[in-house]
Amino acid sequence: MNPVRPWPDRCVHTLGWLELLVLLFIAPVAWSLDIPPLTGRVVDQAHVILPAHLSDLNDALTAHESKTSNQVAVLTLPSLAGEPLEEFSHRVASAWGLGQKGTDNGVLLLVAIQDRKIRIEVGYGLEGTLTDAKTSQIIRHEIVPRFRHGEYSEGIVAGVHAILTTIEGTYTKPASSAPNSSEHVGLWEIFGLAVVLGTLVGLFLGSRRRLNGSVIGMLLSFVVAFPTALWLGLLAGAASSILISLFNNIGVPSTRDTFRYDSRLGGPGHSWPLGGSGRFEGGGFGGGGGGSFGGGGASGRW
Repeated sequence: MNPVRPWPDRCVHTLGWLELLVLLFIAPVAWSLDIPPLTGRVVDQAHVILPAHLSDLNDALTAHESKTSNQVAVLTLPSLAGEPLEEFSHRVASAWGLGQKGTDNGVLLLVAIQDRKIRIEVGYGLEGTLTDAKTSQIIRHEIVPRFRHGEYSEGIVAGVHAILTTIEGTYTKPASSAPNSSEHVGLWEIFGLAVVLGTLVGLFLGSRRRLNGSVIGMLLSFVVAFPTALWLGLLAGAASSILISLFNNIGVPSTRDTFRYDSRLGGPGHSWPLGGSGRFEGGGFGGGGGGSFGGGGASGRW
C-alpha cells in the first residue's frame, strides 16, 4: 500500500503551479515597452533628428500651440520591441495627455526606425480636420519617400509641417506625388466596402419601400467613401443605388426575411457584433489638462 503524500507537500506543489500561471499572465505586462518621459514637444530617442531641424520643429510646434491651442508632439524610437504600433501609440498619448481636456486637440507622430513603422495618432477634437485619409496621405507622400532615402530628419520635418498645415487648412499635396498601384488598390477596397455596405443596408431598410431603400443605400455608400475622395463617394453612391434597384426588380428575397428571427432554429439567423473604443486622459505640456484619443489617424511603413 502506497503511503499518502503529506498535505503540506501537496500545498507546495499546488502553489508552484499557481506561481507559474501568475508569471505567465504577468510577464507580458512586465516586459512591455516603457513609455518615454515627455521631455519636450519632440522626444528623439532614436537620435535621427538633426540639431537644426530639432530647433525648427520645436519653434513650429510652439507657435502652432500658441495660435490654436493644439498640442502636436513627435516621438522617435529605435524599436517597438515587439509592441503593436497602434496600441503603443495609444499608451503614449494616454501618458503624455496631448491636447486640452474637453477639446481633445492633440496629435502624436510616432516613428520606430528599426521596425520601419510610422503612426499619426489624432485626438477626438481633430478627427474631423485631420482625417484618417489625410493622415494616410501625409505618411505616404511626405514621410515615406524621404525615409526610403534615409532622410529621417527631413521626413519628420515634412510630416510635421504637413500635419500643422492640414489642421490650419493650407496644406497642398506635392505635385510630384502621383498615386502608385498600392494606393489604387486601397481606393478600390474602400469603394467595394462602401458599395456592399450601402447595398445591404438599402435592401434591408427599403424592402417594403424601394425608393427609400435606394436613397438610403446611396447616401450611406457616399458617406463611407467620401472621406477618401469626393469622386469615389459619388461613384459608390451611384453604384449602390443601381444595385438596389436591380435587386428589387429581379425579385431578390426581402432582406427582412433574411435577417428576421427564425423561431424554428431557436434564435436569430444572423448577429452583428457591436464595438467601441474607450477614451483616456492624462497630463499635458505643463498644464494642458490632457485630451482624449479614440483611434483616429493612420499608420504606415517604408
